[in-house]
Amino acid sequence: MLGIFDRIGSATLYYINEVGRMGIFLFHSLVSIIRPPYKVWPVIRQVYIIGTLSIFVILFTGAFTGMVLGLQGYHTLSKFGAEGLLGSAVALSLIRELGPVLAALMVTGRAGSAICAEIGVMRISEQIDALDCMAIDPHKYIMAPKFVAGIISLPLLTAIFDVIGILGGYLVGVGLLGANEGTYFSSMYKDVEFNDVYMGFMKSLCFGLLIIWICSSKGFFVHLTKGGGFGAEGVSRVTTNAVVLSSVSILLFDYFLTSILL
Repeated sequence: MLGIFDRIGSATLYYINEVGRMGIFLFHSLVSIIRPPYKVWPVIRQVYIIGTLSIFVILFTGAFTGMVLGLQGYHTLSKFGAEGLLGSAVALSLIRELGPVLAALMVTGRAGSAICAEIGVMRISEQIDALDCMAIDPHKYIMAPKFVAGIISLPLLTAIFDVIGILGGYLVGVGLLGANEGTYFSSMYKDVEFNDVYMGFMKSLCFGLLIIWICSSKGFFVHLTKGGGFGAEGVSRVTTNAVVLSSVSILLFDYFLTSILL
């Protein structure tokens, strides 16, 4: 009986320590962003890695998401004689919810996993310890460009996702199923408001920060992770945990942000 309480207490203390480590890590990373010197090239390089290299998967996912919305939306609205609302239904679904969430999930799988693995390898190969020995702040040198790039890239990728998704819905709804082209865009123009765009923009900003924070902190503390340890197996396990935790956190925060911004 005492062994059960011992395991529960050990697990509780471990997760409390992990949350504390991640919170302190986020604080140091955000402070390092505003602390000089400011270097632009590392940020541009990370924007290329996180944002530019993710464009293909964003285009592909956005196009087929919009096509599915156009197909399902047309058949659903036609039951009520409301095919004219197809454009606004597709646009609002993408701009407010599906665009930020699916774009963030795609970036998590493509870039977040790479960030966690990269920093984890730097930790187990003692490169981060070497930076500390040379009095170079790893938060400023490694983390700050990634945080800035994530905050910049996610809103832009979300905007691309939304535009391509709307065009995909137009291709299926108007081009394939015969919905009225003018009604498709006029309903979108009438029903989409600034608050809808603002909600999607704020979600993408928060998701960008969330992805970089979780993935980079998991890699940074790979040597302290339960069941992690040093070596390729530990890095792979921590990378998987980072992607899962980031994906679940995106869905969780999506609900809270929606409840706040509505």
